[in-house]
Amino acid sequence: MSYEPHQSPPPSGADQDRTWAMLAHLGGILAYVWAGWIPALVIWLVHRDKGGPAATEARVALNFQLTVLIGLVICRVVQSIPVIGVVGWLGIIALSIISLVLSILAALAVQRGGSYRYPFSLELVR
Repeated sequence: MSYEPHQSPPPSGADQDRTWAMLAHLGGILAYVWAGWIPALVIWLVHRDKGGPAATEARVALNFQLTVLIGLVICRVVQSIPVIGVVGWLGIIALSIISLVLSILAALAVQRGGSYRYPFSLELVR
């Protein structure tokens, strides 16, 4: 009796696009360390000329993460003000949690084959 391992077929182009799109959204997990926009930017730069769902979802994720980054910078400025500094600190925590949750929801939606639009996002990258 011989055992021949079952070889899985290589992932198709659509599966790879969906995986890259999911990774672009999951980059938002890094928002607390101010690096959430980097994975989305790299994936968008690589896939923007090819088009497809990876480029579209990476652009959406990049716009959201840049919006979060602007919010984090504003909160950091508010945090440096002596009397209301705690508001800035709470804002940083809130934005980080919002980015974490929405990034995971977006990644799950894309993994299921759909697309995701964040509830708030500046259209900075077109």
